[in-house]
Amino acid sequence: MKNYNFFAMVNRMKLIDRWALMHNSSKENIAEHSHTVAVLSHALAVIGNKEFGRNYNAERAAALALYHDTTEVITGDMPTPVKYYNDDIKNVYKEIEKVAGERLINMLPDGYKSDYLPFFEKKEGDEELWKLVKAADKISALIKCIEETRTGNREFEIALKSQEEKIKKIDLPEVKFFCENFLPAYYKTLDEHTK
Repeated sequence: MKNYNFFAMVNRMKLIDRWALMHNSSKENIAEHSHTVAVLSHALAVIGNKEFGRNYNAERAAALALYHDTTEVITGDMPTPVKYYNDDIKNVYKEIEKVAGERLINMLPDGYKSDYLPFFEKKEGDEELWKLVKAADKISALIKCIEETRTGNREFEIALKSQEEKIKKIDLPEVKFFCENFLPAYYKTLDEHTK
């Protein structure tokens, strides 16, 4: 019987820290981040279905989000200012992510590869769900900035303003609905939540 490394590698997501260029009050790894993005992607899909008559597959959105940063177990987490410094770096990094995704897929039995490939290569028909995942990824970054600034970490003040502006520019009614109805709670303390 052959041994396959895919799930052991996915499990290593907990070892890859995010926000490496900034002082963090609370560390966040890509496993935690991916869980948050999955919860938010699912929520955005449910909001779209209930409020805007969409027909999103909320469970699939959550699954795409769970794996959206998995290639970082091979590449590490490239800080955003570096990754998007210019088009050359951005394009090279996308190619590196593609190669990392192929390496991970090749750690599965042949009969499983087609089930996991859409998490690493965008599949036709998932375009709208990937928009939700990308939006959820940005909301997750905003939530991290909110959490850090609420603890007095001034390191995240500019990032907070920047993320708030990025969220305002997302042209999805699901995001606007989430921000109006659910995001304010992230600015509250535990005591304020339980009143």
